[in-house]
Amino acid sequence: MTLGGYQIDLIEAGRLRLDGGAMFGIVPRPLWARRIPPDDRNRIPLAMRCLLLRGHGRTILVDTGLGHKADAKFEDIYGVDHAHSTLVGSLERLGVTPEEVTDVLLTHLHFDHAGGATRRTPGGGLVLTFPEAAYYVQADHWAWAHESQREAASFLPDNLDPLEASGRLVLLDSTASPFENVELHIVDGHTRAQQLPRIHDGDRSLFYAADLVPTAAHVPLLWGMAYDVEPLETIKEKDRLLTRAASETWRLVFEHDPTIASARVVETEKGFRTDDEREGLPDAPGV
Repeated sequence: MTLGGYQIDLIEAGRLRLDGGAMFGIVPRPLWARRIPPDDRNRIPLAMRCLLLRGHGRTILVDTGLGHKADAKFEDIYGVDHAHSTLVGSLERLGVTPEEVTDVLLTHLHFDHAGGATRRTPGGGLVLTFPEAAYYVQADHWAWAHESQREAASFLPDNLDPLEASGRLVLLDSTASPFENVELHIVDGHTRAQQLPRIHDGDRSLFYAADLVPTAAHVPLLWGMAYDVEPLETIKEKDRLLTRAASETWRLVFEHDPTIASARVVETEKGFRTDDEREGLPDAPGV
């Protein structure tokens, strides 16, 4: 699609599997399992869907997937699958080489979002996957990634240290966006200072929901993740942004949904739903 002066493409960077209970928190298993069935290890399949913007003299990549630095044990635990798509392969199919990427916007630094920003050389060293790009992270999130005990397992040194050493890391201050026709929405429920880009052009908007709304099944307000550091804040942030998304007919991109790449959101008597699903999902109890 074309929006805001950009050619916009969704980029598949492989798949992984995470525990379904962790992905859906307080939602009972019989409910979430109807939406995304788990395997025999209770893991659900998830996409790693990135965004490519080309326009205004820039080639901008939003998020980078997991990458290829993990060992066999890690890949088994998380069901990592690059058989059908890789980040660089998906870019090259669109005629984009790693050297042509000018900017990488990382919504946050969890390993399944920032791992592909760096790669391991044949000699074992770590280098930037996109050597000519500037890498953008919220300053508050960068600080959080280095001090959070709660999320230490998600912030891996092999992903963070090469960015810091590269001289290409740009720390942003809140909503100030470096890109034309791109607004950054800062949210704190999933992790501190996650930045969510909205590309806009007049009355049209595309909103990259990242881990605020990781799948279409997470659109209802109370369908949240146990991974969230501030789950009640997530509910408030979803309410605020989905209210606006429904009112202004934004299209949401779901970074992790295995089958639904994007959808519009509507507000009904039963709450928020995707535009093709106005009935049927009960709200989870307990919050």
